[in-house]
Amino acid sequence: MSGMTSQPPLRAVLFDRDDTIAYTDPGVYREAALWAAQTFGLDPREVGAGMQAQWQERAFSWWHLRTQAQEDAFWDEYSLELAGRLNLTPTQAAQLSARYPYEAFMKPVPDARTVLEGLRARGLRLGVLSNTLPSIDRTLAFLGLSDLIDVAVATCTVGIHKPDPGAYRHTLHALGLDAPEVLFIDDKQENVDAARALGMHAALIDLKGETLDALHSLGEVAGLVDHIGVASPTAAAR
Repeated sequence: MSGMTSQPPLRAVLFDRDDTIAYTDPGVYREAALWAAQTFGLDPREVGAGMQAQWQERAFSWWHLRTQAQEDAFWDEYSLELAGRLNLTPTQAAQLSARYPYEAFMKPVPDARTVLEGLRARGLRLGVLSNTLPSIDRTLAFLGLSDLIDVAVATCTVGIHKPDPGAYRHTLHALGLDAPEVLFIDDKQENVDAARALGMHAALIDLKGETLDALHSLGEVAGLVDHIGVASPTAAAR
């Protein structure tokens, strides 16, 4: 991070999504398991274990998806596999997937909306760059944050994932800004390092509080913005 006067002022903050502005709520697995148990007469412990095992098995098998249609086909296949794992009919598995889609397991981190509103009030543009499926807009809407985000990039749609520099360059182009005008926040050190290598301001966030030099809450981003300095309202609207 740098507060040198030779650096241009900030015009945007770019966030990762998972474990940065949102997190996976394990309680939703319990809720889904109870719903399936009541609806289909299953053992909730077996449903919960089966759902988590299914996700762990397929969690990194979507990197090649490029379009929403491809993602929809992925989830259809996922649902059929879940049906076999839980001994459900395809129709029952589709009901479960519709009741608890991918985004239903996400929650905004504490004070996410308040923090983002505060940054926007200072004239900053806000973006999200996430190694994720094409449906990023839908997930941000579910989180109640989409109206605060100017640019949302799912790396699947670009075909380049962080920490590849191309993912950052694509997002900078979408923001219409140069690297030194953007602060990037991510929970993975390799992604932070890649952003810095391109000339972006960047900081690691660790919401579990286990990494000493990292941010431990989203609210701490405001302090970094203060340190770097924000463009004047006229310049920020460039």
